[in-house]
Amino acid sequence: MLRYIDAQGIAHEREISQGFVNTTNNRMELMGAIAGFEALKGPCKVDFYSDSQYVVKAFTDDWISGWLRRGWKNAQKQPVKNVDLWKRLIAAVGPHEVSYHWVRGHAGHPENERCDELATAAADGENRLVDEGFAL
Repeated sequence: MLRYIDAQGIAHEREISQGFVNTTNNRMELMGAIAGFEALKGPCKVDFYSDSQYVVKAFTDDWISGWLRRGWKNAQKQPVKNVDLWKRLIAAVGPHEVSYHWVRGHAGHPENERCDELATAAADGENRLVDEGFAL
């Protein structure tokens, strides 16, 4: 869910959702963030809200710098999962000034509840795409 407040104070909203087969929750959390950032037309100041600690902490706790320093290995020297999507998200975030905010899922946050509805409908819907980066 994207929301932009224009110079006149008018809110503009856009909802993006897509279901995938053969994927994981973490990959879909990353894809949601990627879709939002890739939808932006130019550099923006962004307040990014997510119930995914996986996504938020990668930025707020600076996991990404460590992964890059260690050649995409985590602190336990294991390969970072979902590198294809992390690289895509890092590129999408790049031109923006972003503040990251974690919100508790299923706790009444209106926009988070709406995102959950969109995600559930897309996951259960038809016309799901194949997650080409998912490895069984």
